[in-house]
Amino acid sequence: MFLRLKARAGYWLARRLFHWSWFVRQPRGWRWLEGQFARMANLGDVGAQGFYGHILTFRGVGLGAREEGVRLLRLAALAGDGKAAYQVGVISLAGTPSQAPDPAQAQRWWEMAARAGHPLAELKLKELAGRDRSP
Repeated sequence: MFLRLKARAGYWLARRLFHWSWFVRQPRGWRWLEGQFARMANLGDVGAQGFYGHILTFRGVGLGAREEGVRLLRLAALAGDGKAAYQVGVISLAGTPSQAPDPAQAQRWWEMAARAGHPLAELKLKELAGRDRSP
């Protein structure tokens, strides 16, 4: 229980420090932030999985970081995070180095995001439906 409380406190502080650009630019500071984000995501916190997954997917260095980011986003999406489901849909439609673009999978993720109340998911579903109907 103490370790979980320590992880929550560290994550809370890391989220605040994340907005201080001078701290983020410091390699040692960034490593500490990543450690806090990763620890909370590994403990199964949906918000941390979505947040850290987004950072790794779109700002991560290297293929391994991006793949881990997509994995964390999928976990958060399956737990009901609408933003994560939307992002996984975008990634599914674009494809990754290890997976070809899959419009059917993107549709499933966007439907999940729409059920969770994501504002752009309905728009993407309409665009996808219009794209499928074009000659």
